[in-house]
Amino acid sequence: MARTLHPLDARDRGSLRRDRRGHRRDRRGRGLRSTLLPPGVPAANTRSESFDLVVLEAFAEIDAQWHDQLGNLDLAVDEIPRMLPRDPETVQWPDEVTADGPIPLARLLPAGIDTAGRPSKARIVLFRRPLESRADKGADLLDLVHEVLVQQVATHLGVDEDTIDPSP
Repeated sequence: MARTLHPLDARDRGSLRRDRRGHRRDRRGRGLRSTLLPPGVPAANTRSESFDLVVLEAFAEIDAQWHDQLGNLDLAVDEIPRMLPRDPETVQWPDEVTADGPIPLARLLPAGIDTAGRPSKARIVLFRRPLESRADKGADLLDLVHEVLVQQVATHLGVDEDTIDPSP
């Protein structure tokens, strides 16, 4: 969950005043007079928010075809993988992990019981930084995320990847 931070720390807040028009004004020149970009502009999104939009766009086509079978599946994004192989030279990941050599790109967590004893859904966890470092922004990142999601959904459903996405 994203949290909103105030651009000035507590000691600088006292110097902010509002002028006649209601605009914020910084009399001592310690901060910005306004935001750099309006909130509705795509460039105002953080990297995490932009990546989340790419994931949702890449998953939309898969979800449209397999919605009934994917009702018990959640998507999650983590910054970095919290698992590393013991020996990077001879690493063999299980089917639930999509990796580029020794670096995991995504992981399928099966349904089970959480730490509080409640049942949990199966979850695909995509690792943002490894995926972003392997593709340029835009169409390349979208294609890579789509390919990883196809592999993970195929593993979750126990079918071939060509069944999920027959396009080459």
